[in-house]
Amino acid sequence: MAVEWIWLIFVFAFGACIGSFLNVVIYRLPREKSLVSPPSACPSCGQAIAFYNNIPLFSWIILRGRCSSCKAPISVRYFVVELLTAILFGGLYLWFFWFQLRNTGIAGETPFQRFFFGGGWLFYLAIVTLTAGFLAASAIDLELWIIPIQVCLFVTFIGIVSSSLASLVIVPEVLRQGDLFPSAGGNPRWAGVVVGAVDGLILSVLALKAGLIKPSYEMQQDEEGDCNQPEPLFNDRLEILKEVVFLLPILIGGFIGFHIVQLDRIANKWETISNMPIMAGLLGSLGGYLVGCAVVWATRVFGTLAFGKEAMGLGDVHLMGAAGAVIGAKWVVLAFFLAPFFGILWALYQAIFKKMRQIPYGPFLSLAVVSVIIFHDWIEWVLSNFYGF
Repeated sequence: MAVEWIWLIFVFAFGACIGSFLNVVIYRLPREKSLVSPPSACPSCGQAIAFYNNIPLFSWIILRGRCSSCKAPISVRYFVVELLTAILFGGLYLWFFWFQLRNTGIAGETPFQRFFFGGGWLFYLAIVTLTAGFLAASAIDLELWIIPIQVCLFVTFIGIVSSSLASLVIVPEVLRQGDLFPSAGGNPRWAGVVVGAVDGLILSVLALKAGLIKPSYEMQQDEEGDCNQPEPLFNDRLEILKEVVFLLPILIGGFIGFHIVQLDRIANKWETISNMPIMAGLLGSLGGYLVGCAVVWATRVFGTLAFGKEAMGLGDVHLMGAAGAVIGAKWVVLAFFLAPFFGILWALYQAIFKKMRQIPYGPFLSLAVVSVIIFHDWIEWVLSNFYGF
């Protein structure tokens, strides 16, 4: 049992170290600075921070939140991010493998065995990558009202790779029963939609790069990554129509893919291919990405056309696309509809304590995604028993 406690402490400490790196990401990434060079330094006096003054959690406490050189205050945010990340890493390990409050179905007599020998490490890696990435994205969004696409793309990449390789690490039957990774297995028509839509997405991106499709102002900002530019003064309805043009090849590709895989000469072969564990995981993750993007982008398009004012941002589109790549289409849709309840709670808090601070929507989406992951089994039980899903 001592091994279990040692490993838990290591997981907690590792989370704190990742939190320290997230602080670098939060400060440097939106300011277009390198994440690796130069080494960390005090923003007030420029003095490089010695390694013994850069120990996660402890250094901030020992230094009492001040620079060791110039005594300038160090934001408490650094300590909070490190602590939150450590709690998330340790808490998720306890939730999945120690107390098994989410029934993963992974075999093993001890948490350590379930984590290492049952393949739970891959599932854990995907989930903590998502939570850490969303923590960084939310912190940046709260400060600057932007969500860097780099964070979302990294989470998306991990989601797609882990879903594709999951069957090589975890028994496929366990993957299905535990709903650990997205999968398009058993649904060849949906798999065909995904392939067609991805082809359409590639075509749209190439056409955008070639200038055949005109980017909206948000798409230009997204490519340039400039968070310091003022709000563009454009006609929002006209700008959103440019995004509709970008989306058309994706919709058409999905429609064509749905019908092609039902042709007599293709149907049987495609069903076999789409049910291959690696292919099923790959298409399941890509499908989750597309659906995650779609629910936000549809809200953005229809909301902007209806009210003549930009509804949601493309950062939220990328954020939910990343979530879908990790948790799948069904769960990212549920998270999207859960997010407004966190917004309502924030509104109630402001009304009660008379603190009127408007915050972006990204943190609410992030909270909803993490909640869906944590309370997966309870939500599944409610959907099954009350709604027949």
